[in-house]
Amino acid sequence: MENHIQGRAAHLAGIREKAEAEMTRMGIDAAFIDRLVETFYARIQTHPRLGPVFDGRLAGRWPDHMEKMKRFWSSVAFKNGAYGGKPVQAHLGVEGIAADLFPEWLALFSQTLDDIAPTEEAKSWFMATAERIAKSLVLSLFYNPAVDDPARQGG
Repeated sequence: MENHIQGRAAHLAGIREKAEAEMTRMGIDAAFIDRLVETFYARIQTHPRLGPVFDGRLAGRWPDHMEKMKRFWSSVAFKNGAYGGKPVQAHLGVEGIAADLFPEWLALFSQTLDDIAPTEEAKSWFMATAERIAKSLVLSLFYNPAVDDPARQGG
């Protein structure tokens, strides 16, 4: 059993080391993650459609959310386990959240990366990751197989 645990720890360390090397090669470090989160969420707060939805949920808690998002993106980029939350559950029941807001969220994220990403490769990596996250959230929050099944739509 102890060898299995040590083997798993070594495997996870290898994953982290590989991720860190990939991020370093693209010009990504912890300071960039901080800048990305701070810049993006400052823009979210002033966005005409996204701002009210986020502020409705986070009023008075923005600093905590910013720290959580820094841990989230650090965990995603560096595979370091810094984030242990449940994104789908966190978005359930958010007043005003709608599937059509996610393309706007992605467009704002893309604009932020255009402005601050250190390399084109970094922008591509973060956008692809954000697109997967958005798709996962939209499916989890808004997809209903009983309603959305094409076979049931008379087509």
